[in-house]
Amino acid sequence: MDKLRILLADDHKLFREGIRALLEKYQHIEVVGEAENGHQVLDLLQELRPDLILIDLTMPEMNGLDTIPQIRKILPSIHILVLSMHEDGNYIVKSIQSGANAYLFKNVDEEELMEAIKKVTIGEKYFNSKVSELMIETLRKGQVEVNITAREKEILQLVANGLSTKMIADRLFLSTRTVETHRVNIMKKLKVNNTAELIKKAAETNLLD
Repeated sequence: MDKLRILLADDHKLFREGIRALLEKYQHIEVVGEAENGHQVLDLLQELRPDLILIDLTMPEMNGLDTIPQIRKILPSIHILVLSMHEDGNYIVKSIQSGANAYLFKNVDEEELMEAIKKVTIGEKYFNSKVSELMIETLRKGQVEVNITAREKEILQLVANGLSTKMIADRLFLSTRTVETHRVNIMKKLKVNNTAELIKKAAETNLLD
């Protein structure tokens, strides 16, 4: 039986050593390499071709969230398990959206870590109840935040159609100041910084007709 080839990515040497020692107790596992930032991960992927990577999110030079999509491009079939100190729904959702198969907190015990590794290597996702709860809560808040008023949706549609603030004001019989206030409120709700991002996000969230 072929061994499960694992790459460890974390900028804390002591943590990597602890995880390596834990994993190498199992005869079916081989830790084939270690990296302390995303650049090293990408350099090692082609050379080592691991089956699974345990990756931290907070690393210098290139963090885990930026690295995960690149890993997917180089080795599409690799299993990606995030081991993070961040007990935050936003990090969890972003990790999954980037391509991670599982998310665990760094205080995970050995039994759960091995269960997660087992699940992802047979093609399943793994999230414990706390991770799932944080993820669902974050997604739920996100849905609430994109709820905009009828007037805001009307203005958003006109912005997407290329109309300027003055043109929108003239068409809707509003002051330019009122239109600009609505526009700022919409951008806050959609968490964007400019018109291009606004239109892209509105399209992604089905707010445009």
